[in-house]
Amino acid sequence: MADGISKSLTGIEGFDDLTLGGLPSGRPSLVCGSAGCGKTLFASTFLINGARLYDEPGVFVTFEERPVDIVDNVASLGFDLQGLIAQERVLIEHIAIDPTEVAEVGDYDLEALFLRLEFAVDQIGAKRIVLDTIESLFSAFQNPAVLRAEIRRLFDWLKQKGLTAVITGERGDGTLTRQGLEEYVSDCVILLDHRVDNQISTRRLRIVKYRGTAHGTNEYPFLIDEEGFSVLPVSSLGLSHKVHEERISSGVPDLDAMLSGGGFYRGTSVLITGVAGSGKSSLACMMVDAACRRGEKALYLSFEESEAQTVRNMKSVGTDLGRWLSTGQLRYIGARPTFYSLEMHLAVMLREVARFKPDLVVLDPISAFTESGQIGEVQSMLLRIVDYLKSNGITGAFTHLAHGAQTETDAGLSSLMDAWILLLNREAHGEFNRELYLLKARGIAHSNQVREFVMSDDGIHLLPPYLGEGGALTGSARRAEEAKERRAESERRTEVARLQDQIEQRRRRALAQIEALKADLAVDEAELQRLTQAEASFRAQSERDVTEMARRRGFIGSADDTD
Repeated sequence: MADGISKSLTGIEGFDDLTLGGLPSGRPSLVCGSAGCGKTLFASTFLINGARLYDEPGVFVTFEERPVDIVDNVASLGFDLQGLIAQERVLIEHIAIDPTEVAEVGDYDLEALFLRLEFAVDQIGAKRIVLDTIESLFSAFQNPAVLRAEIRRLFDWLKQKGLTAVITGERGDGTLTRQGLEEYVSDCVILLDHRVDNQISTRRLRIVKYRGTAHGTNEYPFLIDEEGFSVLPVSSLGLSHKVHEERISSGVPDLDAMLSGGGFYRGTSVLITGVAGSGKSSLACMMVDAACRRGEKALYLSFEESEAQTVRNMKSVGTDLGRWLSTGQLRYIGARPTFYSLEMHLAVMLREVARFKPDLVVLDPISAFTESGQIGEVQSMLLRIVDYLKSNGITGAFTHLAHGAQTETDAGLSSLMDAWILLLNREAHGEFNRELYLLKARGIAHSNQVREFVMSDDGIHLLPPYLGEGGALTGSARRAEEAKERRAESERRTEVARLQDQIEQRRRRALAQIEALKADLAVDEAELQRLTQAEASFRAQSERDVTEMARRRGFIGSADDTD
């Protein structure tokens, strides 16, 4: 811990982070606010956590409620105060003061109270003490000078004893407390506020003062429920976002193919906008199913449909979310937007994310919050949860109801999102057809084609539209145009086949003619050869005849006659 004043942890989730370590040790802290804002529960949590978590016994001094009532009240938060009392880790001291029975005369002071408190502290070796509430203690004092002196004396006595004290006080008119002095002599002042706006209540906490240390100064929503008192420092979130190179599937292979075949980056925020009935929730549920198939955890926050309804609806597209609910990989939380204030919804959501530690979070739909508060407040709330998810490397899917083919959201979140999917229902030729537009995917090469969005019993498919002269066609118009194209293609193939057959016939006729000419030529060549042979034979015979004739006439053999 950095140099500075010593601090005592309260064990209150979120509060110790805001104060960088809890309340000032050995010093008094004032918790003030109007009736019903949670002052006594804050003080009780501080005291009980000190006894059971940090080995610091405590004394609870009540001037109004009976000890049995305090035990019962904190039991609703899951605290076994009666067990701690039995172990002598906590002591409840009930001091009833009736102003009508007190006569303020002379040097009247709180000496008797100090003796009683000192006895109680020494009895269990207390390190912490709670005084609830200070107005009841000082209600008998009418002299302002005496009142101020005794308040200072009480705070000085607590410091001398080294007690880490929490003193509760009622909100005054124009001041933090009724006396208006406690806030000045306290080392730490915490203001709890319970306000109602548009019939929706919100509890908020603000650290008005904290001597000797840095602390958060904004207003922070806090919860009081069956799990105790918790504060979420949502306003302190920064831009320390984790960046991942890993790509994860959207659960729709055709959509992954549009994203260079790899899906979205892990830890990014995906906005799914669309008109009613366009398939926003179904697409978000496919992302949930894909995450659970990878062995990851998913948190589904629904503001319109119940868990059973969502599970039933997804079965129509061949997806069983019920098995992931049974294995604990999927947690489904459904609540109406008007059930809490915006800040309270944010606090609940962030608390659930922090405890469940999911890999994927779905908010369905974020447009439901636009009726619960001003647009600026909705934007602030959603900005905080987007930043929280990104800073923890959690993939977020946000659905939003669009009005027509608009390319902007009511909550103004499109610029915060890493990816944006737009779903529309197009009316053409007497029917509605769903279309998907991938408007944005930061850092990923993606398709700019419009795809027909088809949901069937075997999942979600994205069909490429028919791009004709009249534009992109989907649904029955696409099928009719494709059928027309198939008929035209069939006719073209038939004509080509006819021409090929005609050419083949001509080729065969030409070959037949060539064979006939070859046959005629062979006959002529044979006749020529016969005539040539006959001519040669004739010439040979003529030469033999001439020779024979000459011999007979005596030209051959005349030399013998002279002998």
